[in-house]
Amino acid sequence: MTTKTLKPRDKVTWDTAQGETHGTVVKKVTGTEKVGGHTAKATEDEPQYKVKSDKSGKDAIHKPEQLKKH
Repeated sequence: MTTKTLKPRDKVTWDTAQGETHGTVVKKVTGTEKVGGHTAKATEDEPQYKVKSDKSGKDAIHKPEQLKKH
């Protein structure tokens, strides 16, 4: 399985209940991290990415397969 490699400042989009959201990668997460009431349990082998929404300014953590790089 190949995992997308995203870097801080990469521009990405992801789907939400309100539609597609645009934002920026803040950092790669490789441990347990809490954001907005959600706890992401990422690992070195299965990293997730902290992203900041351009519209709301809020942070979220997503799995790489949920993010589309631009």
